[in-house]
Amino acid sequence: MKKAVLICPGRGTYTKTELGSLARFPDRSLLDSFDARRAALGQETLTALDAAASYSVAKHTRGDNASALIYACTLGDALSLQSVEIVAVTGNSMGWYSALACAGALTAQNGFEVVNTMGTLMQEQLIGGQILHPFMDENWQPNPARRAELLALAAEISTKPGHVLALSIDLGGMLVLAGNEAGLKAFEAAVPPEQGRFPMRLANHAAFHTALQAPVAAMGRAKLSASLFQQPQKPLIDGRGAIWWPGASDTANLYGYTLGHQVTEAYDFTAAIRTAAREFAPDLFIIPGPGTTLGGAVAQSLILAHWQGLGSKQDFQTRQAANPLLISMGLPEQRAQVT
Repeated sequence: MKKAVLICPGRGTYTKTELGSLARFPDRSLLDSFDARRAALGQETLTALDAAASYSVAKHTRGDNASALIYACTLGDALSLQSVEIVAVTGNSMGWYSALACAGALTAQNGFEVVNTMGTLMQEQLIGGQILHPFMDENWQPNPARRAELLALAAEISTKPGHVLALSIDLGGMLVLAGNEAGLKAFEAAVPPEQGRFPMRLANHAAFHTALQAPVAAMGRAKLSASLFQQPQKPLIDGRGAIWWPGASDTANLYGYTLGHQVTEAYDFTAAIRTAAREFAPDLFIIPGPGTTLGGAVAQSLILAHWQGLGSKQDFQTRQAANPLLISMGLPEQRAQVT
């Protein structure tokens, strides 16, 4: 049986092509329980959102809707896995909440409570925004000098009165920067357009993983109890690259990290993937749905970790064609290999 690391996706992965994804959710009673909880809170059910006649950016990308939809899609795919042994679980940004549930540190229902609460708080407050920009070229060759330049520019902008800009997520060959409107606009004005789409402002995203989210973190701690958390059943790799081991994790510290550091400090997804590769040496890296957009960041992170000689996009594609390393469950032909 092949050993795999499960990598849970974050916000921005449920797009118009993902409408209808919950039709493959394997446990109808569990999905019904999520819908009942949403209905009790006066929120539209996940089933209704997923079955909409058309995709609405205004509706489907809202934090109170997108977070819960993504969580349910991810959990459903994780529950569908067969013929692989999951040796560790990690996630990107909001995917940390999904990872907690997939690793058993939260029950499925408690995971839903955490993600729905935090997604709703993020939407209600909507403090700041996020912008995405690459530092690798289109062949995914590491360029540490360019990364340093972009971070120095962000730091310089943040010294200006009324400007806030900081690293939000280290995302493979991309930097996700977050800040207030003045900081974001200054960055957009300072960097030349690249690859026809960058710098890219992320719709309905707040300034996640920065000090601007301290009020949201405090509200989350007020609404969510540490008693929701339990020992993980699988090793969990967090947004610092640190491992939470089954039977050896302080659940109060796990709660504190999840509703503290994880909300207000930069999330190092690249480090999480490096730890996953080097500490667990899996045969496969599996990304559950929704969507397939996290695959590039995982591949780029493996290149940055010098995993098994990978040094470029061509190296990765050659390896993937000969002996797949990465499985995206949002792609039917790849999903069939693990379900």
